[in-house]
Amino acid sequence: MIKHFFITLAVLIIGILFLGAMIIFVIPNIQESAYILPAVSTAQADSIPVGTEKEKLEQEIADLQAELDKYTPTDAFFVVNTSSNHFYLYVKNELSREGICSTGKNERLVIDSTKREYVFYTPAGVRTVKSKGKNPVWAKPDWAFIEDGLPVPPKGDPSRFEAGSLGAYKLVLGDGYMIHGTLYKRFMGQNVTHGCIRLLDDDLEAVYKALEIGSKVYIF
Repeated sequence: MIKHFFITLAVLIIGILFLGAMIIFVIPNIQESAYILPAVSTAQADSIPVGTEKEKLEQEIADLQAELDKYTPTDAFFVVNTSSNHFYLYVKNELSREGICSTGKNERLVIDSTKREYVFYTPAGVRTVKSKGKNPVWAKPDWAFIEDGLPVPPKGDPSRFEAGSLGAYKLVLGDGYMIHGTLYKRFMGQNVTHGCIRLLDDDLEAVYKALEIGSKVYIF
């Protein structure tokens, strides 16, 4: 009994000493940390120049936007996707009209006798409208006769000139490429042309009115 009493007393004394140590040393440190840590965090937050950083970020965004504006036309421009055969007309940097078109059929025509080669595709890149015209007459090139199995007439021969096949308007892009209409509307949305961009009548009229000489045409 006495032995158990002293053991119990010893445990009780150790517990009291442990509790006292907690009160004297640990708890004050915890309380001090609770007050110090937020104060340090607040001081660190106060040291960050929020206004300066925000102004710097806003200036960087403004500089990037200004750089982007240099490469973005402010007037009307035209975008052609030769894979999906879709076009997009932008006026004042906003999409004004979109729809289907027809582009190059990506085929090669080789003349066996002369080994002369014609490649029919719509080249990717950036072009400008060189000229515009209403009710255009198509001056048929040599390949148009060769494809049809017909003899090639001399330059300036009346058989080379065909009215109505290009629609009501044309926009010349240079190197023989144009934006124009078509008689073969059932083929719209397909890669069937010899390189020109074909549009439906209403779309062609809208594009003709929106684009000016020098307007950009982006083809990809």
